[in-house]
Amino acid sequence: MDGPRWLDEREDRAWRGYRRMRRLLDLELARELMQDAGLSEPDYDVLSDLSETPDQRLRLSELADRMLWSRSRLSHHLTRMQQRGLVIREECPSDGRGSVIALTPAGRQAIEAAAPGHVDAVRRHLIDLLTPEEVAALGALTHRVVDHLTGGQQTSPSEA
Repeated sequence: MDGPRWLDEREDRAWRGYRRMRRLLDLELARELMQDAGLSEPDYDVLSDLSETPDQRLRLSELADRMLWSRSRLSHHLTRMQQRGLVIREECPSDGRGSVIALTPAGRQAIEAAAPGHVDAVRRHLIDLLTPEEVAALGALTHRVVDHLTGGQQTSPSEA
């Protein structure tokens, strides 16, 4: 029986650097999003996913799949967003048991107000630090890993 294939020094440096970068980047983007727009990352994800659909509606189950959350967890989060007037739940016309989540005018306004600052933060903390070649390499490697982990089944148009 073969033992584990330990990471060599170069691989370990890359892996640890990636993990540290991801944590720090996620923390900073979340902090700025909350400070500037009063939205959490999950709020932003829900609002942006809904805003990118033609009718600004998604089945709860599809939204949960896109966010990689359980339906129960998402349902609880959506209740809080509903209380803030950002989304509403509607009955699914084709399935009485399912629900559809729709963006409200306040939700549309919130995502439109938050998006410019969020994109600016993504640029400042990641994109503008890279050369065009590094951006292309980052896109290629992230899509390769996502394709591997999803079996080629991307769950969100924004991931394509």
